[in-house]
Amino acid sequence: MRNNIYVLLLLFLFTSVNAQEYSKLISEANKLYETKDYKMSTDLYDKAFKIESKNPSHLYNGACASSLAGNTKKAFKWLNLSIENGWTNLKHLNSDTDLENLHSKKEWGKTIERLEKKIELIEANYDKPLQTELLAILEEDQKYRKQMNETQKNFGPESKEMNDLWKIAMQKDSINLLKVKKILDEKGWVGKDKVGAQANSAIFLVIQHSDLETQKKYLPMMKEAVAKGNASSGSLALLIDRIEIREGRKQIYGSQIGINQNNKTYYVLPLIDPDNVDKRRTEVGLGPISDYVKNWSLIWDVEKYKRELPELEKLNK
Repeated sequence: MRNNIYVLLLLFLFTSVNAQEYSKLISEANKLYETKDYKMSTDLYDKAFKIESKNPSHLYNGACASSLAGNTKKAFKWLNLSIENGWTNLKHLNSDTDLENLHSKKEWGKTIERLEKKIELIEANYDKPLQTELLAILEEDQKYRKQMNETQKNFGPESKEMNDLWKIAMQKDSINLLKVKKILDEKGWVGKDKVGAQANSAIFLVIQHSDLETQKKYLPMMKEAVAKGNASSGSLALLIDRIEIREGRKQIYGSQIGINQNNKTYYVLPLIDPDNVDKRRTEVGLGPISDYVKNWSLIWDVEKYKRELPELEKLNK
């Protein structure tokens, strides 16, 4: 029995190390893509996919990098793997300029046809009216939030323009919440197999933007949906973090960002065990925290964060 436990422990450690290495390679490949070093980006995607090749978005991004690097053979290989593993955004595929190098190849038509057939089979079981309703809710949820970054840059986080946007967004949130609660109470957490990935994400976003009591009410339902493959584990992590912070505890995955009212700077809200946050993020499919915080022009320095944590906790009380 001891030997079996030892083997299982080694297997767990090996899997954990591999997951972290995979996440690191994907992150570095993304950075190289952004700096237009497509060949090196492709090489790192290749190393990552030798560890694992099941994430459709990562495979699609790898196909884009290899297409731009002129490696059409590898691009088609990863693009088709992406489709096999769940990529279904045909509109994006057809309009993506990163893949223009593939359009003149015979394999392109076959790839498009393969995806069209897959979508046809998947959507045969869709609840189309519900999908349409959720997509409309998603558009309303995101419409004004998409304007906020630019408005904040131009006018500041506490400007009249930002306050006006927030008022509109909150009004829309209230209407959307009533619709989503009705769906959840009558149908449960509807999975992407019934409405598609985009429509499915609308449910999470509306709950994420709701009040604490609503979030707590539907958290068990979302956990069950994740276990059944009907919701994203990464999205669940974000909801858990938000609830933890709202109830005065430390967050787990580092997804919640605060603003210091004293100097108007952003910071990662109090976080448990900062040293191992990337390990936890990897387990739920989230990228490294160092990449995530760049959205707020922050640099992740774990030692500095740990030193500042007592003061950050005071800010959040």
